[in-house]
Amino acid sequence: MQKRISSFIIVLWLTSATILAQTGRPAGQQVLGTNYAASLDTKREQGALQALLKITEKEIIAAVDAMPADKFGFAPTDGEFKGVRTFGQMVKHLSATNYILAAAALGERPPADAGDEVGPDSIRTKAEILNYLNGSFARLAKAIAAIDQTNVPVNASPISPLKKGEVTRSALVVESLMHAYDHYGQIVEYLRMNGAVPPASRP
Repeated sequence: MQKRISSFIIVLWLTSATILAQTGRPAGQQVLGTNYAASLDTKREQGALQALLKITEKEIIAAVDAMPADKFGFAPTDGEFKGVRTFGQMVKHLSATNYILAAAALGERPPADAGDEVGPDSIRTKAEILNYLNGSFARLAKAIAAIDQTNVPVNASPISPLKKGEVTRSALVVESLMHAYDHYGQIVEYLRMNGAVPPASRP
């Protein structure tokens, strides 16, 4: 687990580094044209985010799939857990947030059925929720692929702290992945409360 967290931090650092202007070059390095250099930076940024997305998607989908179907309605009660989401509601919330932020990154209106980060009421079973989750990661992949599309607008989102003039596709994707990992920690706790070992912790 520590190795995975370290990889997450390294990829995030590499992604963030592309945002910074390079003020110096090693002696003898060829100075590339501005457009070519910008293209290289965009490709590196896309590659780093794609790698981070794959890690996140693999970890979360495997963890969600590890929960028995009859436990998707589970919510903790032993302690101060009044009003918390059930396991299924939490995964739908994670997915809906992915859809909403991906839509903003693509300059689109958020899906009407995403609700206020709740997700469609019609999606209830384990199979339906997993399908909704998979689709949300596919939308994030599309947002990453659009990073170099300067002719397509990027929208601010009311669920994001990033405002108009500050928001970028990369930032919205990173925000979504950070949010997903926040809930991954909760998913792991829900699994263990039900006697299930998270796939990432298995030998």
